[in-house]
Amino acid sequence: MADLAETLDVTGWVRNLHDGRVETLLEGKRENVAKVVEFCRRGPPGAYVHDLEVKWEDWRGEFSTFKILH
Repeated sequence: MADLAETLDVTGWVRNLHDGRVETLLEGKRENVAKVVEFCRRGPPGAYVHDLEVKWEDWRGEFSTFKILH
């Protein structure tokens, strides 16, 4: 996901939660963010995606890079 976000000039962050969920905040051109969201619907090879909740908000320009938080 980080490589795709970087390729598409999408910024923000992603982190794994203790209960197995993944949380992310994405910023960028809407069509590029939509491509990252579509990747999240499938997940990486071997992943099982049960559900995906997406909230679209106005761009705020808070981030200059995409980070994996721990």
